[in-house]
Amino acid sequence: MDHSDFRLTVLGARGSVPVCRSSVFGGDTSCYLVEAGGEHVFLDAGSGLIFAPELSGKAPVILLSHLHLDHILGLGMYPRLSEKGAVTRLRLPCSSAAEAGELLAALYAPPFWPLRLTDYAGRLDIETIPRAFSVGEIEIDTMQGRHPGGCVIFRLRYGGKALVYVTDYEPDEASFEALTAFSRGAALILYDAQYTRAEYEKRRGFGHSTAGKGIELLERSGAERLLLIHHDPHATDEELLRRERELRRADVRYARQGEEINL
Repeated sequence: MDHSDFRLTVLGARGSVPVCRSSVFGGDTSCYLVEAGGEHVFLDAGSGLIFAPELSGKAPVILLSHLHLDHILGLGMYPRLSEKGAVTRLRLPCSSAAEAGELLAALYAPPFWPLRLTDYAGRLDIETIPRAFSVGEIEIDTMQGRHPGGCVIFRLRYGGKALVYVTDYEPDEASFEALTAFSRGAALILYDAQYTRAEYEKRRGFGHSTAGKGIELLERSGAERLLLIHHDPHATDEELLRRERELRRADVRYARQGEEINL
């Protein structure tokens, strides 16, 4: 890959739990690989992380938006953790690296998991997520979204282009105004569209959104493209294809596991 490229690969786009009956959109939970400037950045570590490509060069960075199970499900089976001497950097929203390690150790330990993360042959360096930071030449800004327990929204900038990752987000007027400004002029927005409008009315407070609000964000922010993510586990391929057709927009689509998008 040329270092001037800025590319996204969808490794998993399901929400809540993985499913095994989807051949078009895939069944693995949230995980996206961003490649730019010779760096590899994963957005979340859902079950899609299991199928991450083998990476050479600099240590990859995994950014966790929050610690709900569907977003960390793949961490224990990430192949790189079993490679002796291989380093992976993990950033997550906590007050300190020590607190982050304690939270992960509560799950990745017997009886819930056979190994502690410190037992793997590879090394996992755990850091917190500041408001703004960089991974090599990729500049990253963050803001807080609206989700039970909290969730971080990321804006990744490289080569004059920006990608915004908005998962597990339920809008209200104030946060949506802030998100619109945060997303201004992005080349691509990934946006949580787990529910239809009718489903959302029954699930207010669950911390998710709709395609309609994603399109509103696209138009108000002046962004170029919108990728709808965090597909409900009950949504079949046929249902998601129908929703996509009804949008009738070339600049909006539902994410498909395995697809690559060049920004």
